[in-house]
Amino acid sequence: MARLEGKTAIVTGGSSGIGHATCQRFGEEGARIMIFDINEELGRQTEKELQAQGFEAAFQKVDVRNETTIKEGVLAVEKLWGGADILINCAAMPGANKMAHECSSEEWDLVFDINVRGVFLCTKHALPYMMKKKSGAIVNFSSIYGLIGNIDLPPYHAAKGAVLMMTKTDAICYAPQGIRVNAVHPGSVKTPLFLQAGDTYPGGREAYIAEMSKLHPLRLGEPVDVANCVLFLASEEARFVTGASLVCDGGYTAQ
Repeated sequence: MARLEGKTAIVTGGSSGIGHATCQRFGEEGARIMIFDINEELGRQTEKELQAQGFEAAFQKVDVRNETTIKEGVLAVEKLWGGADILINCAAMPGANKMAHECSSEEWDLVFDINVRGVFLCTKHALPYMMKKKSGAIVNFSSIYGLIGNIDLPPYHAAKGAVLMMTKTDAICYAPQGIRVNAVHPGSVKTPLFLQAGDTYPGGREAYIAEMSKLHPLRLGEPVDVANCVLFLASEEARFVTGASLVCDGGYTAQ
């Protein structure tokens, strides 16, 4: 299939986890892919992996906290392929796992700088080209933690809730320009970051996977499971979908 044939996509955090899986699926569906990531080694590796499969892909070192690097990244897309039709705001971090009274201002701000301000800045600089074309698709990564509370990661919950409201507001603001803005809300997904978290869990990684699996009636997610949801929202199949929340959590929030 070629559901994204002729489209150019920016994927932030595209060198690992769900971002990497999204780049792979987009390549399989005919998109040109610009990987934005702060990790240059992994970014270059992903670029080579995609190119080796015959996909059009490039890497740009971007720190989503730094507006200058975002501007440079968007300019690189314009020079290479004319501009981005699709923006996937995947870059994020969980941050400090502390109660609110234990969090420092610096710990709180770091999560918001990456998870919220980064989404804003990438959206801000990707929009002009989309507005000029009067078409485009933006998919923001929120989380089930942007929908429900839990006894952990207060900054992350707050940040992902903010991403959801940004999504809805931007969907309304840019609908007249033909630009769709949607959010995905993943549950627990077996990414490298998720597996690393299991290494510090009592009983180790296997115990962590077993415990987290209990919370997901279907099963834990694989990165490609979420990437397929992102693909749908980015494609013309979702041409009547904007301001929506696509929950991909194996039934977690259905309980």
